[in-house]
Amino acid sequence: MNTYLIHINGLVQGVGFRPFIFRVAAEFGLNGEVENRNDGVFIKINCDEATLDLFIEAVKNTAPPAASIESIEAIQTDFIDFLDFQIVKSISVSDRVTVVSPDIAVCDDCLRDMKTQPNRIDYPFINCTNCGPRFTIIKDLPYDRDKTTMKEFVMCNNCRKEYTDVYDRRFHAQPTACADCGPEYTLHFEETAITGIHAILSKLEELFLSNKIVAIKGIGGFFLACNALGEEAVQRLRKLKNREGKPFAVMFSSLSTLKDYAHVDATEEKSLTSLKRPIVLLNSKKPLAPSVCVGFGTVGAMLPYMPLHYLLFEKINIDAMVLTSGNIAEEPIITDNSIALTILTKVADAVVTYNRDIYNRADDSVVTVVNDKERVSRRSRGYAPSPINLKLNVDGILSTGAELVNCFAIGKHDQVILSQHIGDLKNMETYAFYCESIERYKQLFRFEPQIVVSDLHPDYLSSRYAAESKLQQVKVQHHHAHIASCMAEHGLDETVIGIAFDGTGLGDDNHIWGSEFLICDLKEYQRFSHFEYIPLPGGDKVTEEPWRIAVSILYKYFGKNFKELNLPFLQSINETSVDMLCQAIDQKINSPLSSSAGRLFDAVSALINLCPVSKFHAEAPMRLESVIDRSIAQRYSFSANKTISFDDMFHQIVDDMNHRLPASAISAKFHNTVVAVIDEVAEKMKQECGSNKVVLSGGTFQNKYLLEKTENLLRNKGFEVFSHQKIPTNDGGIALGQMVIAAARNSM
Repeated sequence: MNTYLIHINGLVQGVGFRPFIFRVAAEFGLNGEVENRNDGVFIKINCDEATLDLFIEAVKNTAPPAASIESIEAIQTDFIDFLDFQIVKSISVSDRVTVVSPDIAVCDDCLRDMKTQPNRIDYPFINCTNCGPRFTIIKDLPYDRDKTTMKEFVMCNNCRKEYTDVYDRRFHAQPTACADCGPEYTLHFEETAITGIHAILSKLEELFLSNKIVAIKGIGGFFLACNALGEEAVQRLRKLKNREGKPFAVMFSSLSTLKDYAHVDATEEKSLTSLKRPIVLLNSKKPLAPSVCVGFGTVGAMLPYMPLHYLLFEKINIDAMVLTSGNIAEEPIITDNSIALTILTKVADAVVTYNRDIYNRADDSVVTVVNDKERVSRRSRGYAPSPINLKLNVDGILSTGAELVNCFAIGKHDQVILSQHIGDLKNMETYAFYCESIERYKQLFRFEPQIVVSDLHPDYLSSRYAAESKLQQVKVQHHHAHIASCMAEHGLDETVIGIAFDGTGLGDDNHIWGSEFLICDLKEYQRFSHFEYIPLPGGDKVTEEPWRIAVSILYKYFGKNFKELNLPFLQSINETSVDMLCQAIDQKINSPLSSSAGRLFDAVSALINLCPVSKFHAEAPMRLESVIDRSIAQRYSFSANKTISFDDMFHQIVDDMNHRLPASAISAKFHNTVVAVIDEVAEKMKQECGSNKVVLSGGTFQNKYLLEKTENLLRNKGFEVFSHQKIPTNDGGIALGQMVIAAARNSM
């Protein structure tokens, strides 16, 4: 008989891991102890070597559903004669941290308890070690109740009994509560405050069925909700929220109901029903209110994940509700009750609050499925702050991220902890959330930055944060960071063929890049090729008015005669404005040069009159993708040398328009052309550098058709293809790339 010390690393905080270990030890009849430290779970047991192996195998195979074991290490230590098996109080021993659990959807066991346990009948804050809030309520490690926003709620005798019974599902479930001792909802309507869950549900039923808008406090912030089949309510929500054109996310009452409205394959169903409960982008089958999806053939769908969601659908006889972030325009999601009652009453007819604080904001996460793989495009509730494991030391590095869909990242030893989705750093409210979150991550993860990494662009608020930090600063080119991000996700550290397509990013030549073919590793890159530079008359205004880039391209390839082409999109634009645009290009007035793939998609979308003016970010390429005729295999011509010219393609598009080819066919031929460009240039790069590994990154690869076709074609040509899955391909993944580049250069 020996004593063994076992160290388990991974997602083992807040998921019922210690009682699980206790129960496994009891099954094997072993004596010892288990403790939670901020650097993992540590077990000491008395057994022989054969039993140790069986014990470890049982731990691996039967771990709690929300746990994720990264490593198990066991060594023989000094013998201790344990008389029984005990759970030891959590301690903090170093600056190394164990993983903080993301928030988890309510489990089936709790949903059953909500109908049978007397003190939890219809109790909307029910949870156990396998479900409920985690990251959004935690203030510090180790994860104990007094370090969460549940500290204010004193457990009743019944809850205390469950909490202290190692064989109970709620043993050390920190948010454990019931109707006698836990948080409570309040509904604020007109001048009244309604309490009691049944009275609240009755009022909500009345409000939803009369097409009213309700603000409801969720796990990571307030959301705005209304009947997704009530056009009047959805239109009103759009107007009041100042969200003119972007589709709304929709929560369906059940998976079977969702399948009536959208096509769902096996991988999409797995994402929808996972503990993470993200929004999943699906192809529509049956229409909702027209203003929900605003003409797109897709819907951002999700299933209930809070007890209140289930109670709502049980009470209200509707199939689906719009569920969108509780904010105005592009400001951060609101978490504070008093702010919600001040701000959201301008949008909502009623506001539902509860009396537990949200410490860490977390929007709903968004995923899509391409080639049978889940791809995260917004990484927040359910996913953050799970770490990314590396084969690289990143300790003490803070990556500030990009400007759009920002996430920052901190480096702890060989792990990167990527923040939840912050948003676009274009207003002071979001920047304040960004700064607050960095400080909270520093405290929670015992992080003291030594190096700060930023984008090359000096005017990004994230770059300004880095400059004002007074730390050693490393600047990383935007598109190199994109490729490095994908490399880090897949554990690559070698020369690769990097293809980064997005909307913007400052290049080494002070032009705007965005169609970069890079031969690179984690330290350096060589720009092999890119799309031809096109002037952007009006600068950033082209993203709101894609017709500007369409005019710029026509002017470049057709000369002044382009106005004689009688193109439909030009008929709605003042001729004087077009002439002034051309003069600005000629005189190089506020017309920066760009090689952006995103702007190319904008131009084609505007040219064929799908989206001359955008109501929201990336509407033009989204509209272009949405109309693709997948039966079309043809493509247009192009010239791919040191730069890639689409002169021939635009002449052929105009010719197709003159022959009244539908937009769906033109869109398909255009997308097929971009795929062909990638294929041809990748072959040339392979000959140049000898690498067979292609890494795809950048926001343009959120386009499902483009990513699917590109991956399949390159794989059929014998390339190894790497694209994002767990980390956003958009700028939400930039901080990870910045991190590994700085670490690789630091190790030189």
